[in-house]
Amino acid sequence: MKPGKGLKNRGLIVSCQALEDEPLHGGDTMTKMAIAAELAGAVGIRANGVHDIRSIKQAVKVPVIGLIKRHIPGSAIFITPTLEEVHDIIAAGADVVALDVTDREGRLERAAELIQAAHAAGVSVMADVSTFEEGLAAARLGADYIGTTLSGYTSYSGKSESPDLYLVRKLSEATKAPIISEGRIWTPGEATMAMEAGAAFVVVGSAITRPQLIAARYAAAIHPFTV
Repeated sequence: MKPGKGLKNRGLIVSCQALEDEPLHGGDTMTKMAIAAELAGAVGIRANGVHDIRSIKQAVKVPVIGLIKRHIPGSAIFITPTLEEVHDIIAAGADVVALDVTDREGRLERAAELIQAAHAAGVSVMADVSTFEEGLAAARLGADYIGTTLSGYTSYSGKSESPDLYLVRKLSEATKAPIISEGRIWTPGEATMAMEAGAAFVVVGSAITRPQLIAARYAAAIHPFTV
């Protein structure tokens, strides 16, 4: 079944996530962040966990990309690792399911089943990849969107302080699936460069919705003047 849900317009997606050990975790904080992002012109929201997905979906009109981060002992796969999370994300009302589609632990074979399950429910899939080869594999498996989310976060992908614009460019040239640039985008200028490199969407999270990290950058910048 061709997915009936998905992202409708190119542009900014704001990742509204707070982990359990972060100050903004819990309550309706991420929902309020999502409302503010929509008012600012975001075309989509990326949210983690059933509670936030459901709450945000009810509060905004733009599409919601849902994921569930679950740490499984002995596994490096934690973004929507199993079919159980896929079903929970769909039940929470997400328009797109985001999941790890990296070439680790036999994940590509497993991801095929998860993608098929989402499509059977009429929901689109965002494949979070870390390399060009994984992006091509995700496209072959039928992912509707390919995100550079995990570039620099697998042991075999290049490490950088900047967005992986090279990967964005290569994937946009090689696949028909819309490319989502995600990871280490801190400024509007970097977001613009990602779109120029061929991204259809740009995900910004920490630079908008994680104030402890935003403040830390300012504190580090002025530190030489305070000692």
